[in-house]
Amino acid sequence: MSIHLSPSDCSTQKRKKVTSQTIRAMKRKGEVITMLTAYDYPTALAIDKAGIDIILVGDSLGMVVLGYPNTLPVTMEDMLHHCKAVARGAQYAFLVGDMPFMSYQVSVADAVRNAGRFLQEAGMDAVKLEGGRERLDSIRAIQSAGIPVMGHIGLTPQSVHQLGGFRPQGREATEAHRLLEESQLLQEAGCFSIVLESLPARLAKMISERLEIPTIGIGAGPGCDGQVLVTHDLLGLFDRFTPRFVRKYANLHKEMASAFATFKTEVESRAFPVQEHTIEMTDQEWLSFISTLSEVFPNEA
Repeated sequence: MSIHLSPSDCSTQKRKKVTSQTIRAMKRKGEVITMLTAYDYPTALAIDKAGIDIILVGDSLGMVVLGYPNTLPVTMEDMLHHCKAVARGAQYAFLVGDMPFMSYQVSVADAVRNAGRFLQEAGMDAVKLEGGRERLDSIRAIQSAGIPVMGHIGLTPQSVHQLGGFRPQGREATEAHRLLEESQLLQEAGCFSIVLESLPARLAKMISERLEIPTIGIGAGPGCDGQVLVTHDLLGLFDRFTPRFVRKYANLHKEMASAFATFKTEVESRAFPVQEHTIEMTDQEWLSFISTLSEVFPNEA
């Protein structure tokens, strides 16, 4: 008996767990890298089924899931909670946990300890942290402990107050020089990849071409080695604002609001639930139940 597999079955059988070495090899081969954020089990499961290479459990969850105005209030416990859920849902994608504000800035020892928790407790494969020159000692120590590190320069949301808001970076020549230099320093410190956020496209392309490790762009043009978006932005789930660099592939916030309003209307008009949504007893069991009420509840006789 012959067994015929669909193309999707074949791709599933051939698919292997993505590693940091896989990501680096993709750059060498000229293959584009895809990355999306996830914060829960069902989203991670869907992203993994779509074949996305990297899932980032981003501290952006502070804004798009927890409702904070920025990422600063997010704690280690918040991150570990959501990372565990994502790890249960994703089987193949490379999983990166975003180190939250003040989990790595105080000391190198803190940075290593907290990075280790992402792998040991939360099932992540790597960590991401923001910053350039000032983070080199921590990056070296973390990767020396056997933990892959993804860098992040440009618009770094944890520095939103220092940057004066969520503003593009690298538009001036001196700033562009600094970012180019810092990308090289992050590579030398041991990062396996770097996120470039809100940079001029020409600058991001130059950085990408000069580095041996891959770059993942968000608002940094098509010249990066890969692209990432916040999934809630991509799906149109976050209605507070949409960054200029986001392409909405759906408008689920509108669809959700419509569905919720329809539910309210149908419940109030008693159009829901109807018989197909209810559970019934047989007439015989119901009559038996009624006949024994006085025995079970004598005060109601």
